[in-house]
Amino acid sequence: MKKKLFALMMVFVLVLSLGLMTSCGEKKSDKDAETIVVGLDDTFAPMGFRDKDGNLVGFDIDLATAVAEELGMKVEFKPIDWKAKEAQLKAGTVDCLWNGMSVTPERIEGMALTYKYLNNKIVLMSLANSDVDVTAPDQLANLKIGTQAGSAALEVLEANEAYDSFKDNISEYDTYDTAIMDLKAGRVDVIAVDKVLGEYTNNNLGGEMKECTYSLGDDFYTIGCAEDNTELRDKLNDALKKLIDNGKAAEISEKWFGRDIMVFEPIEGEE
Repeated sequence: MKKKLFALMMVFVLVLSLGLMTSCGEKKSDKDAETIVVGLDDTFAPMGFRDKDGNLVGFDIDLATAVAEELGMKVEFKPIDWKAKEAQLKAGTVDCLWNGMSVTPERIEGMALTYKYLNNKIVLMSLANSDVDVTAPDQLANLKIGTQAGSAALEVLEANEAYDSFKDNISEYDTYDTAIMDLKAGRVDVIAVDKVLGEYTNNNLGGEMKECTYSLGDDFYTIGCAEDNTELRDKLNDALKKLIDNGKAAEISEKWFGRDIMVFEPIEGEE
């Protein structure tokens, strides 16, 4: 009788142990599933791009990784066609758009945006050895302009007061890399580009380009979530604030830009 009772107790212990192991496995699996899928353009240096070995690197890569760690989540980076970013977000193939994305009225209307997190500017750049220097927008009527399709720079050009005078001079490229190649080849006179990208690329080119006197205006970066996904938006805001407060965000900025250009400012019109 005692042997039978002992055997039953051992079976009970074994079943209980297996149950606990299974439960632990489910919890781990659930936690592993907590992943933020980030949509990005993997040619946009220094925000998110491929190094010489094909690894995905950049300021936003480091920042998104730090934010995910702060939230106890994982991050998956998904290169997408940046021109179709809104469609990708609406389709749910990505959880957010995070790659030097500028604040625009259309995005305020159609997405749940985080606070502004980085201070940028849209600039015009020409070849350093040329005599091209734009000092006023009306000069663009006599220049060939290159920029990336679907970019903030293109949107700023379209909103410029003198747009009608130079709209036929704009060439749109799939990437800024090809726009810069055409600038170097003399097929365009200037490129309209994010200052952070222009500066970074120019440093790597050994100063082959120069920034024109006339700027197209200030620009701020944000992270875009689906319009109804305010929960993720709020989590990202909380984590960004913590990284700014503890100095980690400044370290990442110093690494990529040589200075701290982080901000944390609410977007007017965004709840």
